[in-house]
Amino acid sequence: MNDEYAESAEFIDLLISPFWNGLAPALAEAIKTAAPGPVVDVGAGSGCGTAVIADAIPEAEIFAVEPSAGLRTALLARVNADDSLRERVTVLPDKLLAADLPEQLGLVIAMNVIGHFSPTERQAFWDLLATRLAPGGQAVLNLQPPSEPVDIPEAVAATRQVGRRRYEVRARARATSDTMLTWHMTYRTHQGETLVDERALNYTWHLVSESVLHDELARAGLRLHTMEPTDLGMFTITRAPA
Repeated sequence: MNDEYAESAEFIDLLISPFWNGLAPALAEAIKTAAPGPVVDVGAGSGCGTAVIADAIPEAEIFAVEPSAGLRTALLARVNADDSLRERVTVLPDKLLAADLPEQLGLVIAMNVIGHFSPTERQAFWDLLATRLAPGGQAVLNLQPPSEPVDIPEAVAATRQVGRRRYEVRARARATSDTMLTWHMTYRTHQGETLVDERALNYTWHLVSESVLHDELARAGLRLHTMEPTDLGMFTITRAPA
């Protein structure tokens, strides 16, 4: 299995943590009254979202699904360092559609990940929700801009100082079709003014607009609900009334 994060995994937790400052409170608020049942964290990465889920729903059993070996190393380290997480979190080394999950789910979280799913994979994801969400269950996901096939010039996406070293990621994107972007990421490590490490990688991102998401979910018998604040691009998904 191709690991798109093989070169960048050691930097992801450092550089994505600041983005959770806005996402974490909104996610915690949305799930604190979640339906009973196991929780799935799709593309759990280094576990930022897993920790939010565990704090918001103290009794929940969580399945953290992460196919990247590098990211899974950070995820397992986070889980192992916390007694509560270690008792409740099962880490699965698979893509979602191949993961061994319970037959009924109270909550499914898919943050910063839906663009990794092709249209066919998304449909399979929606079908999974339609068949496995418990009564009153829901999914929570976000849509990251852009939703249209546009080129994005390079810019510094995040920086982080750790000891004497400064870590930085630069990002740019090129539209490769009407429904896909290729992101070009450059991870740099500086000590003082000296560049001591640089790694470049590319990955494909499938574009999904709110209207496309709404239509795909409707075909699967699901409903889309916008979350506040709307600038976070977060949504909940529930089963449509029978």
